[in-house]
Amino acid sequence: QIDDLAEVDYSLSSSPAVFQPFIDLDLKGVFFPAGNYTDSPYVAASLTIPDQSDSMLYLAFSEYFFQTSSFAYYTAGAFTMTIAEETCSYFNINTEIFGSIIPEVAKYSVTPYPVMLKLMSTEIPIISLQKDSFTVQIQGSVEVLAVLPDSTIQSLFTLNIVANTSISLNIFDQKLMGSLCLNR
Repeated sequence: QIDDLAEVDYSLSSSPAVFQPFIDLDLKGVFFPAGNYTDSPYVAASLTIPDQSDSMLYLAFSEYFFQTSSFAYYTAGAFTMTIAEETCSYFNINTEIFGSIIPEVAKYSVTPYPVMLKLMSTEIPIISLQKDSFTVQIQGSVEVLAVLPDSTIQSLFTLNIVANTSISLNIFDQKLMGSLCLNR
């Protein structure tokens, strides 16, 4: 078990191949929701590691590994959160701020009320690997809610979002560094 939301099956998928200079261990690496071992909707493609012998250890992670991770966390509800004033002390947005941007909100709410944001992924995030980077495509929505004086909440509007980002990893001065680029 990794955490309260996900588990990973990292059992051997075949017998170890033992050669004079090395041992080849082929691990399965499948994520699933905690306590609910379900078949993944993805099919694992074969993975070939380049034949090199100048390092002591080589690790390879396939797209399948990341896809099952995304599936497990999405199924467990990890990509849903609510941001409220109590959640972060620096979060101080109210309906007056949104009213200056969106006139409909100003008509609806004359008195400034605190705002909550409900963020959720509406589909399983898609992770794909390229030679020098990987991309993550997330489809989601942000619902903006007003907190009324009687502690009830009123939905103001919902934004549907599709974000596609590229992440490149490099090693500089023996440190793993990443750069994030919003593609669209």
